[in-house]
Amino acid sequence: MNEAKKVRITRKPNYAAGVKAVVIALKNIFDRMPKGKSIKVLNKLNKKEGLDCPGCAWPDPDHRSKLGEYCENGVKAIAEEAMDARATPDFFAKHSIAELQEKSDYWLGQQGRLTHPMVVRPGGTHYEQISWGEANAIIGENLNALDNPNDAAFYTSGRTSNEAAFLYQLFVRMYGTNNLPDCSNMCHESSGVALSKTVGIGKGSVTLDDLYKSDLILIFGQNPATNHPRMLSSLEKAKANGAKVVSINPLKEIGLVKFKNPQNIKGVVGGGTTISDLYLQVRINEDVALLKAVMIKLYERAKTDSSILDEDFIANKTAGYTAFKADLDQQNLTDLITRTGLLEQEIDALVDLLATRKNTIACWGMGLTQHVNGVDNIQEVVNLLLMKGSIGKSGAGTCPVRGHSNVQGDRTMGIAERPSKALLNKISENFGFTPPQEDGYSVVDVIKAMHEDKVKVFIGMGGNFLSASPDTHYTAEALNKCNLTAHISTKLNRSHLTHGKTALILPSMGRTDKYVKNGKSQFVSVENSMGVVHTTQGLLHPPSEFVESEPVIVANIAKATLTQDKVDWDFLIEDYSNIRDLIESTIEGFENYNERLKKPLGFELPNGARTGNFTTPNKKANFTINKLSENHCQVDEYLMMTTRSHDQFNTTIYGLDDRYRGVYNGRMVVFMNQEDVKEKGLKQGDLITLYNNYDNIERMVKDFAVVPYDIPKGCLATYFPEANPLVPLGLHAHSSHTPASKSVKVKIKLN
Repeated sequence: MNEAKKVRITRKPNYAAGVKAVVIALKNIFDRMPKGKSIKVLNKLNKKEGLDCPGCAWPDPDHRSKLGEYCENGVKAIAEEAMDARATPDFFAKHSIAELQEKSDYWLGQQGRLTHPMVVRPGGTHYEQISWGEANAIIGENLNALDNPNDAAFYTSGRTSNEAAFLYQLFVRMYGTNNLPDCSNMCHESSGVALSKTVGIGKGSVTLDDLYKSDLILIFGQNPATNHPRMLSSLEKAKANGAKVVSINPLKEIGLVKFKNPQNIKGVVGGGTTISDLYLQVRINEDVALLKAVMIKLYERAKTDSSILDEDFIANKTAGYTAFKADLDQQNLTDLITRTGLLEQEIDALVDLLATRKNTIACWGMGLTQHVNGVDNIQEVVNLLLMKGSIGKSGAGTCPVRGHSNVQGDRTMGIAERPSKALLNKISENFGFTPPQEDGYSVVDVIKAMHEDKVKVFIGMGGNFLSASPDTHYTAEALNKCNLTAHISTKLNRSHLTHGKTALILPSMGRTDKYVKNGKSQFVSVENSMGVVHTTQGLLHPPSEFVESEPVIVANIAKATLTQDKVDWDFLIEDYSNIRDLIESTIEGFENYNERLKKPLGFELPNGARTGNFTTPNKKANFTINKLSENHCQVDEYLMMTTRSHDQFNTTIYGLDDRYRGVYNGRMVVFMNQEDVKEKGLKQGDLITLYNNYDNIERMVKDFAVVPYDIPKGCLATYFPEANPLVPLGLHAHSSHTPASKSVKVKIKLN
């Protein structure tokens, strides 16, 4: 039976979380692990000196809950990683690669943890067991056979620890390339580029304490209830302290409407907390139009109330203001309002809040970053904050919410295809070699390079590269052209099944696994989305004796590849504190690293935007001039965004339900405005094909079930990775190269 025909649509709940979330979370983990093992892990999850959740990067509060410092999807992430099921060599002997390719992503994930290194050789039909020594030798031989180090690429997922990421980038640069694409390229790269240009650091400027002190919190293009649910309790506390919350998002997401905190009486038997005081369902990618309209109206009001703008801050701390204001004066307010799809009185309600409240925080997710003008979106948010003087002071600032634990830490450790000269100079000084100076490949670049036979070896540390990437069929062809693909993974995923001529699966430990060396249990460190570095330590036995930690895997690959002896890799993995000593001497802000990690709360990294000491070249916060979106759809075209279901984290599928949107037992759905459904002669459950024709290449996905939904007219929403084949590789953000997965033009036809 067609999967889309199995989908069941029900009424959506009117709140997020509550007791039901607890019941579902516990059922999920108890179905995959014994209760004793489950409770052992949950008791340590996100606790001081405990285990950091492998899911989102939302920071932990100073005072941790005794009931449990985790959310529903955090429990699902733990259950997914620590489940008892095992994908052993017998499993791979039973199932051919062709057979596994026909299985769903959900089915693949449920086969359990990988237990042994596996290989498929040229012409092979099955993965077979291989020793670590032979696997490392294969990697070393393939890398050393290349004409140029730039013919290889080294991908990184956000789950990787600081210690593993530092060793990885060091090895790659010793090998001779900056081809270090990572998952940041596909999510918050636009944030990093925009913030670096405007305030001097590609990270957010706020802390949790700032949220609690804020007067006004703006949430752009984000769904906290699914992607980082513990943010809801932070918003609840902020509201109790008097903050107002405005949500700006095309989809009406229930978690931004009402939250029932299962850890207090109001959330169990009461009515819960209303999160959004104002909810603006802007059309997809018309945020710049909205912000320009808002700023025009603020300037109009400032003519009679000079307190609305922070003129001292603008004069003393910023640059580019005159040109920014002149460009804004050229805009047509009526046209801007029309573009947003909002009523003028809705925009006026936002202006009222901004005019009367001093300390504003802007939070955002990939609803702002994954557009061709993604960098412009973020820069325009910064313009609004600069007008209000809402950067560099308590209760105000920028808050890009990272979607994967330690994705920010990886970048801090040097996982970057465009490294700073300061980092390269420090590496040269400390390790006695000259690292490559030219920029490497981002994700979009490396896919194209593989497809053009320019990259012949692809190594991925974590993640599911194929499913996460745009233009799925093109990406699959690119991977197939490689001489070698190797994935360092905890579980089976689709990237293992779309491989090079030779392919390796290298089983690694996850966050929950305990690594013991010479009788001593090792810990690693991570950085949350607000720049706090802290420890995380596993407590479970690894799935088998053949599963290795990521630092050990990297060190052994380096030993099998490099001929120089400038680094004693064995010494580094004897005790991870030795790795941290190298990080301390190489990366700014990590002074006394090992000693400071002894603090239960960890430590904050330097952040000039947080203190108002901007580290841009001109030492000012910079206003910018930003373009409106250019998504001009024809009469029969729609603008499609991809999104997560509540039963997934990134490309990991926990289940087939999305209860916050009323969708059960399937993922092949398309959310449509009710008027669009009627005008097209469709009804709920009809199966349609979505297609487009970028670059004269027809791309399509079939058998998507129609779901009428509260979304602006002309806009569609689908799940990723199912709709990723519709996202052209060339459709990406200027400057950041982030795939524009949130604004893809499509047409529809009935099956």
